[in-house]
Amino acid sequence: MKKRNPKNQGSALPLALVAIALLLIMGSTLLSMGLNNRIFSTRTARDITARCAADAGLTRALYEMNQKLKVKPWNDSTLPLAKEISLTDCDANYSYIVTGNLAGGYTITSIGSAGNATRMVRATIELKGIFDHAILTKETLVLKSDTKINGYNSKNLTKKNIKVDIGSQSTSDSSVVLNNNVIVEGNVVVGIGGDTETAIKDLGATVSGDKRAATIKDPLPQVTAPTLEDKETSLDAKGKILTLTPADSGTYTGINLELLEDKKTKVTLPAILEISEGDVELHITGDIQLGNSCEIIVKEGASLKIYADGDIHCRNGSGINTEAPPEEAATLQLYATGEGTQYFDVKAKSEWTGVIYAPNADVDLYANGDAYGSIVADTFEFKAGGNFHYDEALRENITVEDEGVAFAIARWNESKITVSAMEIIEAKEHLLNLNN
Repeated sequence: MKKRNPKNQGSALPLALVAIALLLIMGSTLLSMGLNNRIFSTRTARDITARCAADAGLTRALYEMNQKLKVKPWNDSTLPLAKEISLTDCDANYSYIVTGNLAGGYTITSIGSAGNATRMVRATIELKGIFDHAILTKETLVLKSDTKINGYNSKNLTKKNIKVDIGSQSTSDSSVVLNNNVIVEGNVVVGIGGDTETAIKDLGATVSGDKRAATIKDPLPQVTAPTLEDKETSLDAKGKILTLTPADSGTYTGINLELLEDKKTKVTLPAILEISEGDVELHITGDIQLGNSCEIIVKEGASLKIYADGDIHCRNGSGINTEAPPEEAATLQLYATGEGTQYFDVKAKSEWTGVIYAPNADVDLYANGDAYGSIVADTFEFKAGGNFHYDEALRENITVEDEGVAFAIARWNESKITVSAMEIIEAKEHLLNLNN
């Protein structure tokens, strides 16, 4: 029988105690790591929630500014302000304030809070118009062979080499067709995620800029005709001149210009609608029909806005023309305001000057010379005998009175929370409460 060594009989207990101590240390370390991770994740979640709340406040403030734009005339004596607005189904809130003025620009400051976490975002906003592109379509864009697309600035004709953007919001094959010898001094853009190799059908064009897919989709807001005096009649003329001045602005059921033929003398007299002596606005609830050789002429010193609920048909030799210098693109403005799909068949007897905003209309443009301005359409085909020149002033000289104008974020940044920002919000809120 083997005898036990008395020296080894007491060694098991210390080893067990050491093992237990190690396990306790490891356990407490794991518990501490878990607790720290839990605290970190909670703080991170609160920080993210606070940031989301600040973004929500920024979005709300931008919405409020655009709602203010709908009230005419514009008044920035009272700008959007809110304090501690709770987010639905979330333990967070936001406060925001808009500061600035129309001349110097506006800044939105938004503070989000979630628990003990706060985040602040700031954004400068600016007016964005609906004529940022030389030509923009929702579907197809077709350019005739030998057409050149470039830019100028009607407010500064010394500016040269202005690059332009043309394109379609579609990603379908041949959304943009560039026929032989088309020259684009700028970029050709297709819809988000589009393949430029298939969406752009290049039949021998030269593009100085990029062919690329858009990263954002330009909003194409619906333009609504203003409330004008209802004239309860149409503007009809046959073989004569009909003159409109600002006093004749109003809502009409249609425009019908017809050629008069004297069978005995074989003399033909076209009908002409002249716009003179200032700014004329017409809301046409029906169609605009220009018979052979008939014209709408915007005289120098005048301007014309047409809000058309129906179609525009220009027959052979007819045209919608301006007498002002061809660079003044804002002289003639055509807006599609119908509920369904419309068709604009627009002609000019010489150079054509103007803007067309018709995102739900098929637009064809014919001219016996160059075209100046900007086009927004569902589909567009340029069938002119000249080139197309985009007026950069349409993008740079935007006012709160322009059609379809909206505030958009120009620059954005996240900042540390400052006492002064919240103090401004609280002080403004206090002043509003006193005034109320």
